[in-house]
Amino acid sequence: MATINIHEAKTHLSRLLERVSKGERIVISKAGQPIADLVPHRATPVTIGGLKGQLRYDDSAFDIDPDIQRMFYGDGE
Repeated sequence: MATINIHEAKTHLSRLLERVSKGERIVISKAGQPIADLVPHRATPVTIGGLKGQLRYDDSAFDIDPDIQRMFYGDGE
């Protein structure tokens, strides 16, 4: 794991990203103190419909809420 300062990171960002894309981890420091890590991106798989069959509701969930109606349209006066 390489440690570099902010100036070097700004100057050589493209090169650093190329190294990171190959799996290397790089620490960016300011005045000798680590402040950020450049690490390879790991995509998280997205599951569409992951809660299918676990949620239940009835049609009343889509009824108009009188409180919300009042907030948007007033009391009708």
